[in-house]
Amino acid sequence: MVTIVVNHADKNATEACNDHHSAPSVKQREPVAMPPVTVNGVVISRKAIAAEIQNFPARNPGEGWLAATRALVVRELLLQEAQRLDVRVEPNTDEDGRVETADDARIRALIDREVRTPNADEEMLRRFYDNNRRRFMTAPLYEADHILFAARRDDETAFAVARDKATAIAAALAKAPGDFAALARDLSDCPSAALGGSLGQIGPGDTTAEFEAALTALSPGEISQPVETRYGVHIIRLARRIDGQTLPFDVVRERIQTYLEDHVHRQATAQYVSLLVGRAVISGINLDGATSPLVQ
Repeated sequence: MVTIVVNHADKNATEACNDHHSAPSVKQREPVAMPPVTVNGVVISRKAIAAEIQNFPARNPGEGWLAATRALVVRELLLQEAQRLDVRVEPNTDEDGRVETADDARIRALIDREVRTPNADEEMLRRFYDNNRRRFMTAPLYEADHILFAARRDDETAFAVARDKATAIAAALAKAPGDFAALARDLSDCPSAALGGSLGQIGPGDTTAEFEAALTALSPGEISQPVETRYGVHIIRLARRIDGQTLPFDVVRERIQTYLEDHVHRQATAQYVSLLVGRAVISGINLDGATSPLVQ
């Protein structure tokens, strides 16, 4: 199926805490005044645009309306071209038993027929790998311990108490770092206290941004100053850092090939749509067909 596109924790570092976010209220969209839109004389109805707009979240109703209109104009262009070329194809059925619409099938067949792209050869794949090795590294891991003085940020009194406790313990650890595990067992509000504060191995995204930033700035054996997160105030000790490793070419070759061929195909499809836009008579909207990435 071709998709039309016109131009979104500290699991308490031990997964003991959860964030609870209330869903944002949905504001009703105001009607947007737009001129009638036609593609080679075919009208894109306001009803169709209003139905399509739900697929294009936007900062304001005008942007959403414009994005939805562009998508429908491009779709109409492709369908008209498929009809002109008498493109016929049976709709596909996916593994869940869903059958694509006749229009989606014709657009897919048109793109497959008219947009030809070369396959990425071995030299291109290896060159991309060599030039982007950082993209093919495993994530670093950190073995860390912490002491948590739990408090909610919106409870100013409790948070101030937690901050004061953490500051005092950080000062004590500066003099006697070997006491970390004992202090964690006695004082930490995290279940990891039973393990002397040990969190095991932590990777990117496993903790809050503040916790992760403090952790990655430490050297093995170093103890942080108090670190404030939404769960309270932490003192962190980095036990070991395991750097990421570059994955071998053979492991990522297929991934690179898929990425490059998809990228080239999307560019070629956008150019094809731009040609259709240039030949068409379109009123009520400016697609800027020569530059806009209209089709994915």
